[in-house]
Amino acid sequence: MLNLGILAHVDAGKTSLTERLLHTVGVIDEIGSVDDGNTRTDFLALERQRGITIKSAVVSFAVGDLTVNLIDTPGHPDFIAEVERVLGVLDGVVLVVSAVEGVQAQTRVLMRTLQRLRIPTLIFVNKIDRRGARYEEILEKISERLTPAIVPMGEPGELGTRAAHFTPYPADRLRPHLLDPLAGHDDDLLAAYVETGVSYACLRAALVRQTGQALVHPVYFGSAMTGAGVPELIAGIEELLPPATADDEGPLSGTVFKVERGPAGEKIAYARMFSGTLRTRDRLVLRDGQEGKVTAISVFDRGEAVREGSVTAGRIGKLWGLGAIRIGDTIGEPRSAAEGGHHFAPPTLETVVSPVRPADRGALHTALTQLAEQDPLIGLRHDELRGEISVSLYGEVQKEVLQATLADEYGVDVLFRETTPLCVERPLGTGSSVEFNKKDPNPFLATVGLRVDPAPVGSGVGFRLEVELGSMPYAFFKAVEDTVLDTLGQGLHGWRVTDCVVTMTHSGYSPRQSHAHQGFDKSMSSTGADFRGLTPLVLTAALRAAGSRVYEPMHRFRLEVPADTLGAVLPVLARYRAVPGTTRIDGAACVLEGVLPVVRAHELEQQLPGLTRGEGELECAFDHYAPVAHGAVPDRPRTDLNPLDRKEYLLNLTRRVGG
Repeated sequence: MLNLGILAHVDAGKTSLTERLLHTVGVIDEIGSVDDGNTRTDFLALERQRGITIKSAVVSFAVGDLTVNLIDTPGHPDFIAEVERVLGVLDGVVLVVSAVEGVQAQTRVLMRTLQRLRIPTLIFVNKIDRRGARYEEILEKISERLTPAIVPMGEPGELGTRAAHFTPYPADRLRPHLLDPLAGHDDDLLAAYVETGVSYACLRAALVRQTGQALVHPVYFGSAMTGAGVPELIAGIEELLPPATADDEGPLSGTVFKVERGPAGEKIAYARMFSGTLRTRDRLVLRDGQEGKVTAISVFDRGEAVREGSVTAGRIGKLWGLGAIRIGDTIGEPRSAAEGGHHFAPPTLETVVSPVRPADRGALHTALTQLAEQDPLIGLRHDELRGEISVSLYGEVQKEVLQATLADEYGVDVLFRETTPLCVERPLGTGSSVEFNKKDPNPFLATVGLRVDPAPVGSGVGFRLEVELGSMPYAFFKAVEDTVLDTLGQGLHGWRVTDCVVTMTHSGYSPRQSHAHQGFDKSMSSTGADFRGLTPLVLTAALRAAGSRVYEPMHRFRLEVPADTLGAVLPVLARYRAVPGTTRIDGAACVLEGVLPVVRAHELEQQLPGLTRGEGELECAFDHYAPVAHGAVPDRPRTDLNPLDRKEYLLNLTRRVGG
């Protein structure tokens, strides 16, 4: 069993390659077309209309004795969340590069991540039949901009024609291509070569081993449209990529990487099993202690999902009956912490979405909640006071797709406001505050003291205790910690507060009391609600004392333009607050690298063709947050009870409790 991902920059030909692979191995009789909207993996109507992959899809085929679960993923950076979830369940990857466009922005982002996660990767250079296809130049760019650890497995001929083909190197021609990259990772291999020479069989075994360890990356050329090079790629997949390690008898462990809704609205979870066997009617404990029973299972077999009574280690299963399940949930025992976490930056843009028809407000809320279940990196922010919902996004294309999805699948027409950047706040210094139980003006039966300290950039939020854990019931400490994390979602300017440590410095409570012959008296005894109510007031007071600064998201960009257009490009970069770092001339082209506010990247991308005769190439990827240095500090409307205004907060809290 091999769980294989197909990854690439948008339009490099991932979905077309998937179709060609399925046709070559005999799963389908006729190859679907992205342009015609009849491919096997782009099953959403919107994907077929737009000709892009939006949701990951799983198909299966067999090569000899090896069963391959192939996962086609989106290439557009706005849908990177789909790729994020798939990476954790893959045994290997085919990274597709266009022989015409070459290495593009998303290709580099993906390759860096694959290398960091040590996922074995083959590179397939597609579109050798297209006019403008290149060979040596593409290999050079792959080595320069992706990784120098590549092994060309052959060479293409008759580039740019329908007769384009790929000829694998025979042993004597492949041998010199193997020595340098393989010996660079194996001192014994190098020593043996120097002393006595190394046999081709030994080199080939080293190629299999080092490819499986993600140390080197074999490169194939071909065309998904004509089939050139695809049989050789399939042979490489079978020989060079390591199959899943499977322990059917081990402890149950799996990960949910996709959730979709069935025709009746039921949840269907896609899970990769790493060990053990999951069977129908098994009961599972999900997050937050919720339970669910598996009512049906399908596994992938030769292109189809077929019903089975179980799904075993190494396989991907579709699971029914788990109504509370969400993407990222663990089935059985969790994997090691090192194997989890985010691989890409979170969304850095936000927009307010509202229904065209006010009567659709409830339907919009339901639809967005369901879509957020399927895509956890779509963050929803409800503003009950203004009756608005904000959605976090990666880019404008994602916004357009969301609008079309809401209209087509849920019958809700929506409007979006202008996209704005998602900023963060960081404390400027240290601040503290404390309020004591029953002491004016504290109306709560609780003592809470908190100190806010800055922490290193990228460290997130930490919570610590300077009081004895046994000084009051653990549930009260938990209430304070949870409320701290929730309150930090909106700082002094309304943005999420990060890179800080919050320390609880004081604690106190009123023990459980009751009148004679009567039950528990809440007016005399502390409850969790007292600590949840008081903590936001204390924390915001500490934040005020510390002060905070607002930071906006910044992209690192690489811009390649014809040198004679530089004079037109530079003023536009300045207008968009781009800060060039380096500029160099590369032949007739000029390459600029620097940083750019995320919110301006889409505008620059739209302007670029007109400024550069259509020859400009822009690569952007989130890099860091920078202090807002231009104009007024942006404030974000609050959606909480506003603990910055004590009187308003207490009034809002009373209304909520009373409601």
